[in-house]
Amino acid sequence: MRTWFITGGTPGGFGLAYADAALARGDRVAITTRRPATLREWARAHGDRVLVLEVDVTDGGQVRQAVEATEQRFGAIDVLVNNAGRGWHGSVEGTDETVVRGTFELNFFAVVAVLRAVLPGMRARREGWIVTMSSVAGIGGVLGFGYYTAAKSAIEGLTDVLREEVAPLGVKVLTVEPGAFRTNAYAGFADEPVGDIAAYDSMLESVHAAMVEQDGEQPGDPRRGVAQVLAAMAEPEPPRRIVLGGAGYDSVIEVLSRKLADVRSHETQARAADFPVQG
Repeated sequence: MRTWFITGGTPGGFGLAYADAALARGDRVAITTRRPATLREWARAHGDRVLVLEVDVTDGGQVRQAVEATEQRFGAIDVLVNNAGRGWHGSVEGTDETVVRGTFELNFFAVVAVLRAVLPGMRARREGWIVTMSSVAGIGGVLGFGYYTAAKSAIEGLTDVLREEVAPLGVKVLTVEPGAFRTNAYAGFADEPVGDIAAYDSMLESVHAAMVEQDGEQPGDPRRGVAQVLAAMAEPEPPRRIVLGGAGYDSVIEVLSRKLADVRSHETQARAADFPVQG
């Protein structure tokens, strides 16, 4: 029986999909949320195998207390799912600085805080799994979501290095990059203001309209996505990352192919920047 620590527990989201999958395997789950009342009935059905924790993951003190409470209740944390996150749309030039910093607090610094709170236990036992929910935006970028893209790109780089650091300690790291999934992530876009600088209004109005239109129609199924993540974790040699969703997969392949072609097309210039080889 493994213990899972999952951030970002909201009905219909990836966090609860991970929790249900873990519980179906006979495991125990600690799940964080800012609104515990929304999980009360769900938690009651699973009895003492579930611990719902009211946590603002951008508050390092609350994160540490939640990890300690989980370890006291269940013992060691075997699987961390860093899932909490959210994107705000706006132009790179015009997005309010408060929103920029808030985007990084939730999507990057909170991830770091949870990692640092959970890793000592895994390191001491020399085993554990860290599953980090990134996004296809972290690889290719999404128009109108420059700062969300930047935060997820930072997560991509962080987890690539983390994976190498903790591998000798018996800890495995998997980065998950979903495309458009039918969660409640898009639900708030209808009420968000559109526009920050007039020059970008047309672009942002188009982005806003597309997000509102897609809400409830996204092709990705969170439960099917989680099933694929668990299958990847069970492979004899688990992958470093897994993209979820057909459209997301196609987008990532196109982006990476284009980037590789761009780099290769300037190989001569790359090599010409070195000091001449002597002799």
